[in-house]
Amino acid sequence: MRILIDYRPALRHRTGVGLWVQKLVEALAALDGNDALAITVFSSSWKDRLSGALPTGVDRVDRRIPVKILNWLWHHRESPAVETLTSSLFDVVHSPSPLLIPSRHAAQLVTIHDTDFLVHPHHGPREIRNDYPVLARTHAHRADGVIVPSSYTGDEVARTLQLPRERITVCPNGAPRWTVRSQPPDNGHILFVGTIAPRKNIDRLLTAYAALRTQREGVPPLVLAGQANPEAAPTLARLSVAPLAGHVHLTGYVDEARLLALYREAVLVVLPSLDEGFGIPALEAMTLGIPLVAARRGALPEVIGDAALFVDPLNIPAITAALNRILTDPTLRDRLVATGLTRAPLFSWRSSANSLVEAYAKAIARRQAAKPR
Repeated sequence: MRILIDYRPALRHRTGVGLWVQKLVEALAALDGNDALAITVFSSSWKDRLSGALPTGVDRVDRRIPVKILNWLWHHRESPAVETLTSSLFDVVHSPSPLLIPSRHAAQLVTIHDTDFLVHPHHGPREIRNDYPVLARTHAHRADGVIVPSSYTGDEVARTLQLPRERITVCPNGAPRWTVRSQPPDNGHILFVGTIAPRKNIDRLLTAYAALRTQREGVPPLVLAGQANPEAAPTLARLSVAPLAGHVHLTGYVDEARLLALYREAVLVVLPSLDEGFGIPALEAMTLGIPLVAARRGALPEVIGDAALFVDPLNIPAITAALNRILTDPTLRDRLVATGLTRAPLFSWRSSANSLVEAYAKAIARRQAAKPR
């Protein structure tokens, strides 16, 4: 099976989609019997080169074409075909986004990580705002398969795009290969990991945290680990004025080593999102043995199970109370940690890669069945 995967999201910051692409390529390359898979990763950028080491047996195609130009051509002109760009033929071409990669011969798959771009089409970068809401339905119906990270997202995609559920395959994120920390920190912080964006509900978290600081002394600082999108300017302005000034710290993008250090120093992780297609930080926290406060929204309950204190993300007093409970109740903390450590290993990149190979095989069969005889 000749597979091409668009690797461009992993060129810079390997979080979110970039992490998903990197880990799935590694897992595909490590599967038993992978000699039946010929994997090629595709990259195209004017500035960034695909220079890092790839798993053994994975080929690369790296073109010096600006990302925005190639995306516009692919999305609006459906050209150039990937065969033209690579001078190769493939059985499967897999896009990590909801929009197809043009191909003359290969089965085509798209990936929909969440449906926020459909529910809130005014959010996100300009390219996503302009193209994804308009084109996603058509591309999903034309695709030979649709990949999602959770059953929740699969159900939302089927409902929102009116797509048959059997066309959708769930390939969850896998737990990181991190060692469980030996003990919680003596003087740690409350940690949020993710993009500073409206969907992440940071404003309500800040209000809840400010209320907690008025209720008791010794509240740990709050660390926001992630990049801020342009819509977050009013949120960021709150960090420099009372009562939050000096108590809330924004890190911006952090690499894996720094992220792991932030997790290890966290007394708890809070995920108050209004929606999540999966919730990678929840899985990372459970892997290390960190208690969670999480919104009962999106895919978070599916991923976390009973390993969090769940809250209504619109209820600010409930968020405040949940933070306070974990900070003050060691029995609760121990129970959540133990449950998370049991649950995290249920998510593996190997299992996800096996599901992906099955989806590829079905997509190839669907493509062949659709050819005129």
